[in-house]
Amino acid sequence: MSTKRCIVAYATHARQWQWQLELPLQASIADALAAARAAAAADAATAGVVIPWDAAAVGVFGVRCARSARFADGDRIELYRALRADPRARRRERVQRERRGRPGPG
Repeated sequence: MSTKRCIVAYATHARQWQWQLELPLQASIADALAAARAAAAADAATAGVVIPWDAAAVGVFGVRCARSARFADGDRIELYRALRADPRARRRERVQRERRGRPGPG
């Protein structure tokens, strides 16, 4: 076998896109992203969607990786969206709001 397959995935709150690719064995994550970017440009379903090809963090099956890393046959390469807010900070704010809404002891 002289090629390997992968899926490149990107999701928004509203939708998920996946591009199935077949690339040379020596291909890196950056190579897969370039191929997916070309496929997305030809796909009418991604028209008007801003996909952060160059800026997004990437990973394989939920584990962050460098773009220079090589992936294995069958891997799912994911583009990660930036969080709008830190989940811990959001939880702290929610707890503080709930505490303010409770009646005091007595």
